[in-house]
Amino acid sequence: MKLVPLGDRVVLKQLEAEETTKSGIVLPGQAQERPQQAKVIAVGPGTEEVKMEVKAGDAVIYSKYAGTEVKLDGEEYIVIKQADILAIVE
Repeated sequence: MKLVPLGDRVVLKQLEAEETTKSGIVLPGQAQERPQQAKVIAVGPGTEEVKMEVKAGDAVIYSKYAGTEVKLDGEEYIVIKQADILAIVE
């Protein structure tokens, strides 16, 4: 099964959180801050008003509280509107 976003929505796969700090301290699961960086998995067709600027495979940074979390086949995804994507990481 796969997710196919509609309109100006984008499906993201969140990147894994760091488990240790730069100084070598190991963080427990609850103390880890969710990264706001993700990989684009699928992109909707856009709308008449919104031209899609991201494509599958792009690494992006998105708004902290944006989107809806979805679990499919044991994998976790985030479905957000393109407007909640802040930047493409090159």
